Amino acid sequence: MNVNRVSHTSQMLEKSSQPSALNQVQLLASENASGLAYLPPSVVKSSNSDFELKYDADAIALYYQSRPLKLLQRILKVLVPTLAFAFGVWWDGKRGIKVKNDVKRAAQFRELLTKLGPAYIKIGQALSTRPDLVPPVYLEELTKLQDKLPAFPNHIAYQFIEEELGQKPEEIYADISPQPIAAASLGQVYKAKLYSGEEVAVKVQRPDLREAITIDLYLLRQLAAWAKRAIKRVRSDLVGILDELGERIFEEMDYIHEGENAERFFQLYGHIKDIYVPKIYWEYTNRRVLTMEWIYGTKLNQTEELRAQGIDARYLIEVGVQCSLRQLLEHGFFHADPHPGNLLATPDGKLAYLDFGMMSEVEPPQRYGLIEAIVHVVNRDFEGLAQDYVKLDFLTPDTDLTPIVPAFAKVFANAQGASVADFNIKSITDDLSELMYEYPFRVPPYYALIIRSLVTLEGIAIYIDPNFKVLSEAYPYVAKRLLTDPAPQLRNSLRDLLFKDGKFRWNRLENLLKNARNNQEYDFNLVLNQAVDFLSSERGEYIRERLVDELMKTVDGLRRNVLHNFTSLLREQVGITAVKETPAANTDQQQTLEHIKNITKILQETRGFDANQLVPQLAEILLNPGVQKLGQQITSQILQKAVARVVRELLVANEIYITSP
Repeated sequence: MNVNRVSHTSQMLEKSSQPSALNQVQLLASENASGLAYLPPSVVKSSNSDFELKYDADAIALYYQSRPLKLLQRILKVLVPTLAFAFGVWWDGKRGIKVKNDVKRAAQFRELLTKLGPAYIKIGQALSTRPDLVPPVYLEELTKLQDKLPAFPNHIAYQFIEEELGQKPEEIYADISPQPIAAASLGQVYKAKLYSGEEVAVKVQRPDLREAITIDLYLLRQLAAWAKRAIKRVRSDLVGILDELGERIFEEMDYIHEGENAERFFQLYGHIKDIYVPKIYWEYTNRRVLTMEWIYGTKLNQTEELRAQGIDARYLIEVGVQCSLRQLLEHGFFHADPHPGNLLATPDGKLAYLDFGMMSEVEPPQRYGLIEAIVHVVNRDFEGLAQDYVKLDFLTPDTDLTPIVPAFAKVFANAQGASVADFNIKSITDDLSELMYEYPFRVPPYYALIIRSLVTLEGIAIYIDPNFKVLSEAYPYVAKRLLTDPAPQLRNSLRDLLFKDGKFRWNRLENLLKNARNNQEYDFNLVLNQAVDFLSSERGEYIRERLVDELMKTVDGLRRNVLHNFTSLLREQVGITAVKETPAANTDQQQTLEHIKNITKILQETRGFDANQLVPQLAEILLNPGVQKLGQQITSQILQKAVARVVRELLVANEIYITSP
């Protein structure tokens, strides 16, 4: 199903610049219906305004410092249940109960956050991915934290629709559900129908949400600053974490931003086979109201319903894994909340993504760093893995890695070769969580959201098929990237994977080609062209020289086998016993020949390979200047090595002759 898109930019007014006469203090002095104004009320309420209302910790602090009574009221409301929980924790300590391992207290903590409201729910969800801050038992409990809250009255929602869109709901929607079909911490959703006939979902923001969120963020930020100064156990930048969370929540409260996220997601991933992204109706969308295409679908964890519809849920999970890999490792723009309610199987068997409020970015260095880390796990290079964590900003450059390297080795004790693909992400992250809690790790926000995304996806996958391995499904994509991506970081990773102590590991190349073959975007022509381009470049010099060495060994092995077979034939079949039997290729050479035979078979079975087209393809490649240069380089190196070998053998023979009696 194709969706025609109209650019949001062409439909929105050009963004206005903030009036210079209104300085920050003047803006903060104004109040509006939400309780906190960064702009005069007339500007904020205007449905035509396209001003950015972004999280600003200093502005929020300035606002609340002049409103002590409002702060006191909120502190008392939060403090009473929090102190009751803290007293219980203290009493447990007196009785010798280890709080960090107490499942009962972890459940109470989750319930407390739910009662305290939207900001605390979001903070709890963020903490569920922070193994550097929260003990493993609490991490497990916080993953169950839901942001479902009671709905607010319809008349308030209808008022917001009119304020934001400039028309009454009945003037915009031919029909709208009498009650919201879902209510979360930030807003609630109605099902409606436009007068043009399209069915839509209408999301309306909660009243007074900005005030409820900002006052709690301010109080928690003050508490975080105190904890950072006073508690030595706290290593992470708590204030920075709160600010990052504040930015995310403010983005979620801006439904224009969510709509733009949906369109960007469509542009990047909407072309992937069987991925569907709903359309945004911009003429009926503003900051507190979002109108998007209604998606008929079934949650992926409703396996019986999917089976009755003839939909292959396992296939859709595979589609989701491939889409997630492109999000995390290719474009870097990813959906950070892929829970079952946000992933639907459409009646025509597509995977539809919903709710684009919580998105995040992985920058290119971080994307390549994650792939490098996978290579180091495969190689059992835990010292290199520890260095990856330094480069990825989990550890400071001055961290003593001596105790951390063996800790990594323990976590990945069963990782050998590509068997890392059989690992369970949840089990790995649980072990890493304990490690990160014990050692001076600080988890970057992007990583926390990645883990949340992957663990949630794996949870759905395992529910559908207990034997499903997300990493096993992901490895073909990683293999394809290693073989075809021209980025220097990945070429270095490829070199590290294929060579050990200067020796070429044919089994790794065979495994890479075998896995890459399973990726839908990988074909014979792609690997052939990329390999030629790389080997003929300066970046490919190291691998090229060693491949020449391997080629010489292979040719020598073939020569030995041919001579061995020929002399054996003369001795046994013809009866010429005077001929000395030539030794066959040694064990290493035989193994190399076997690997080359296997690799040839894999390439023949790779998508795009056509024996009838091979000769013209090779002819075209040979006319490539880069290939001609590569051929000259290889020929030159082979001649040099051949001459060196002849000279070496002559010298050895001469030495034997001289020393003979």
